[in-house]
Parts: sequence; C-alpha cells; structure tokens
Amino acid sequence: MGLRFFFLVVVFVFWDLEAHANSADPNSQLTQKDIFILAGQSNMAGRGGVINDVATGTQIWDGVVPSACRPNPSILRLDAKLNWVEAHEPLHADIDVASADGVGPGMAFANAVLAQEPSSFGPIGLVPCAIGGTNISQWERGSLLYRRMVRRARAAVAQQGGGGGGTLRALLWYQGESDTIVKQDAESYGRRLEKLFQDIRLDLMSPMLPIIQVALASGEGRFVDIVREAQFGTDLLNLRTVDAMGLTLRPDKLHLTTESQVRLGEMMADAFLNFIPNHLSATSNPINANFDQSTTSPTLLISNFIFSYAMIPLLTILLLITSF
Repeated sequence: MGLRFFFLVVVFVFWDLEAHANSADPNSQLTQKDIFILAGQSNMAGRGGVINDVATGTQIWDGVVPSACRPNPSILRLDAKLNWVEAHEPLHADIDVASADGVGPGMAFANAVLAQEPSSFGPIGLVPCAIGGTNISQWERGSLLYRRMVRRARAAVAQQGGGGGGTLRALLWYQGESDTIVKQDAESYGRRLEKLFQDIRLDLMSPMLPIIQVALASGEGRFVDIVREAQFGTDLLNLRTVDAMGLTLRPDKLHLTTESQVRLGEMMADAFLNFIPNHLSATSNPINANFDQSTTSPTLLISNFIFSYAMIPLLTILLLITSF
C-alpha cells in the first residue's frame, strides 16, 4: 500500500511539472520550448507570395508578411545549423533551398497557439523540415529526408549550443501532391503514410505524439481524390486531419495563397489545441467526425480519442483499485 501511494504521488508530481514546464521567461532562448516539427512538401515549406520575377525569369517572394505571421520573441526556429534563432518568414529559407520559399502555415500556427493559450505554451520552437516536390517514398524510414528530420527533431529537444531544448508537442504534416501523378503511388499512399507516422513516433520515442496532417487542396496529377481518401482513412490515435480543400490557390492551381496559408495555420492550431481538455471544453462543437466531400469550405476532421490526456488519470484509477 505504501509503495503504491508513493508511486501515485510521483505520477501527480510529474504531471504537474509537465503542465508547468513552460512557466519560465518566454523571451529567453534558453527556456525549455514547446517544439513542433513542420514536414512535408512545398505547401508546408510555403509558397505564399511567391511570384515570377520578369526581369530575372525566376521566382521570388514578394516579401509581404501578414500580421498573423509577424515575428514574435516567443517563437523560435531551428535553423539549418541547428541553432535556435527568432523565427520569421520564410521559415524554410535555409532548408528548402532549391526553391523560392514564401509564407507557409507555421508562423500563423505558432502565433495562434500563443494567442489562444498564452499561459499553457511558449516559447514555441519550430523545426522546419519540408522540401518541395517530394513524394512520400522520399520520406520513408532510412531515406535522406527522414534521417534529417529525425536528426533535427532530436537536436531541437536536446540542449544544442547552449540554446536550450524542450518538449516535442506535435508533428505538422502537409504532403501528397506529388503522389497524385501515378495511380500506383496514390493507391499505396495510405499504407505508406501510416507506416511513416508510426516510424516517426518510434524513432522519436514518442508513441502518442500528436500529429496534425493536412488533406490536399490540390495535386500535381489527376489522382487527388485517391490520396485524399487515404489521408482521411488513416486511423491512428492522436491524429487529426485538417482539410485544405476550398482554400484559395495561386494561379498555378497547386500552391496556397498567402491568405490561405494564414487560414490553414489557424486551422491547424485549432486542431492541436483541441487536444487540451480545458480548451476542448470551452470550444463549441470542437469534434466533427463527419467528412462531407461535397463541401467547398475548409472543414476540420477530428480523428480518434484524446488518448494521451486520458492515460495518467486511468493509471491513477487502476492504482487506487489495486490498493484495496
């Protein structure tokens, strides 16, 4: 009985410490951070505001930063050299170097999280990993992109160059446009996606890591519906899917506009924050398990039970039962 009581106290103390781990100065880069991985392809890297420069014949970013994406001392990014620096658009400028990067969903996501839950999160550490034009086979375990993503995530969590580490909070994933070209790729997408998410959780030693994925708004080929069906059909605990269909695209009919990227980032923030019990109870109709493919407005699909926040109370109840 005494041992069980001691363990019970330890559980509650650990839970309380975790909940208050971010109470230090949010403006210090040495503070433990709430860390989010940003991975996928071009729409995650950000093409908002990317235009054709007639003079040079190349694509450049127009430099327009919406208010929702403005820098915040409490939002940092892990740069290509694995150092924490203050985050600003474009987040992937030194990561997705082969393309012109613009506004993506990351800054709008981070600002929305801090605006809605300032006492629960911050500082936020963003870990950009997305690379434009990549299909899911290039992200499979053992690939260059996968190994780099895992290495960057581990570096972010650990102490790096005196910049402080943090706690991995979620993976933000937006990818699949390149898998709409070949039917075989589209048909195998669901299996590969589920395996990828499981591998990431395993290699980052976070079996219940929350994942916010984006269902495609567009594609490079004609098999968009097959990939979207696979995305909505992926059935994993702590996975939520935000639907980008209906958001405005640039003239290339592939990439989201700056305004759409802001909206997407806010939708992803809502999806993540609905993992939090207090936020969940204060939100009107936060869970929508129905997906209507005929709708043209962006909708949020919430998948699965909030397992991670139920585990500690469940263990506590089991301990109490076995004590008698």
